[in-house]
Amino acid sequence: MNIEPLSDTKIIDSWYKNALPWTNAVRSGEIESRNLVTNQAIIDTFMSYSPQSVLDLGCGEGWLTRELAVQGMHVIGVDVVPELIEKAQQAGGDFFNVSYEEIQQGKLSISVDAIVCNFSLFGKESVEGLFTTITTLLNPNGLFIVQTLHPLVACGDFSYQDGWREGSWAGFNDDFTDPAPWYFRTLESWVKLFNDNGLRLIEVREPVHPKTQKPASIIFISCNIGVLPGL
Repeated sequence: MNIEPLSDTKIIDSWYKNALPWTNAVRSGEIESRNLVTNQAIIDTFMSYSPQSVLDLGCGEGWLTRELAVQGMHVIGVDVVPELIEKAQQAGGDFFNVSYEEIQQGKLSISVDAIVCNFSLFGKESVEGLFTTITTLLNPNGLFIVQTLHPLVACGDFSYQDGWREGSWAGFNDDFTDPAPWYFRTLESWVKLFNDNGLRLIEVREPVHPKTQKPASIIFISCNIGVLPGL
């Protein structure tokens, strides 16, 4: 099958090919920015709000799902890649093989206090479609929390406008192949995605990398009715 090189389909194709090396890299602590900054940043965000039930969308091999469960939350993880879900299930926890498109079609019947996408929103149409479904999966006052690449840092030398970018495994080991492309969004575009889909941003965090002193990521915390939980 001929796959468009800059597309949502190509992203999924790449993750199918790299499920095992990704699992190994995460579990062996090969990814410096995650070890130093972003893993703890997303955990701290959840500890600030303490939801009882969580849906981890694009959970990968399941590290965050398991970590939040250790913190006393009831967490379910879903991912489109069967091998990642298999690895996640082997390590323990509630995991299911579901795509964003299937979620948009109503194939995930669930209602939770919080939904998290931790570096799992790199497509275009799939992400935009998923956003239209988020509020239907949240309890009243539910939170949608997204950690992703910081637009100002991830932009690099390219022009600061939405568009597809080629992927890279720079910094990873040689087991990785065929890097996934990703769709770059400006900060303005991210904010619009939340606002256009009934999600009000209530906080934005910018975890700083201790070595570069630049944002390692950006974390958006939104609420489905625009009210802080508990108020």
